[in-house]
Amino acid sequence: MTPIIEVHHLSKRYRIGRAQSYFSLRDSINHFFTKPLFLRNRPRQFWSLHNLSFQVEPGQVLGIIGSNGAGKSTLLKILSRITPPTKGTVDLHGRVASLLEVGTGFHPELTGRENIFLNGAILGMSQKEIRAKFDEITSFAEIDNFLDTPVKHYSSGMYMRLAFAVAAHLEPEILLVDEVLAVGDHQFQRKCLGKMRDVSRGGRTVIFVSHNLESIKSLCTQALLLDKGRIIASGSPQDVVSRYINNNLQENQVDTGRYPILAQDNSLTLLSFSLLNSRHKPSHTLISGNEIHWSASLKFNRLPQSFNFVIALENENNSRVVTIASQPSLSASVITKTGRFTLAGSCPGINLQPGYYRCAVGIRFNDQTVLYQPSLGFITIRDNSTSMYPGQNGLVRTDSVWHISHEH
Repeated sequence: MTPIIEVHHLSKRYRIGRAQSYFSLRDSINHFFTKPLFLRNRPRQFWSLHNLSFQVEPGQVLGIIGSNGAGKSTLLKILSRITPPTKGTVDLHGRVASLLEVGTGFHPELTGRENIFLNGAILGMSQKEIRAKFDEITSFAEIDNFLDTPVKHYSSGMYMRLAFAVAAHLEPEILLVDEVLAVGDHQFQRKCLGKMRDVSRGGRTVIFVSHNLESIKSLCTQALLLDKGRIIASGSPQDVVSRYINNNLQENQVDTGRYPILAQDNSLTLLSFSLLNSRHKPSHTLISGNEIHWSASLKFNRLPQSFNFVIALENENNSRVVTIASQPSLSASVITKTGRFTLAGSCPGINLQPGYYRCAVGIRFNDQTVLYQPSLGFITIRDNSTSMYPGQNGLVRTDSVWHISHEH
């Protein structure tokens, strides 16, 4: 089978330089004699992509993941022919529809109806072909009452719904989708993911960039991991996502490197925070079902009337699966003067599924959230060697008691 997308030794370079300010004649003469010749007008260079090569077969859904600045959006812009590569070649064997960011692909002065026909014409479709898809597009986008309104008056959500509906329903052979689905609500995101599955089942190809790792694993058949413009992993979505999380785990473990953290109202400072295993030792790996302990060092700059410390664990899909909070009355009897305090606690074993979890903490001071750190790093939850739940799905496991008896 001939690949529908072929990328060979692709690289992209950007030039970084300051905007030229106004110079008088005296400034220009002074610049000529004082600035070394080899430094004049020499912009810095930044390579966004380095020597990328890969192929995509017809009907495949390729997921592209990586940290911010890894080169994902630059790659899609080159595949969409919005920006040219500096080196290498890209061969696309089919019509391409792209949904890269809210605001691209539509003329703001034209109505929703006119933009549907404009995009179809750009894809090489006849008006008859566009009319045959028109009702599907408007039904999917849910903007029937605003079809004859210029799209410059649309909300970002309306714009996104129409843009995705147009890109997905005008039957391109290749559909490129960036992280724009974050604009829509949860129900619409599910609707878009379902449509992309339908597109791929119809033999068309989808390239999908997302930070939602669960969507990558459930939707894609292959995946690429980019890091600083290079492909560092490719293969099954499960394997590539695991590699990505492992890399993040090594770089962003829960540790003391990011402290101290000052509350936004200067009421206190978080000096350190650690999660501890069942032996009270700091650890980035915890066993499912075992006790969890924690310790935090705080400096109070003012006396609180009430004080809450909250620990949260979030899974790969950014869904919170555990929240542990202190009692609101914690400060009344102990925090009677300013200075440094140690806060420690524990909870019985939480039967989380094995995997990687992001740790977040929040602090409420006098019923106001004054400090929130959405990511203090990653921890690993491993299976207990005596686990009774092999291969079980879901977010949390629970202990249970079962009986079986013979019926007479």
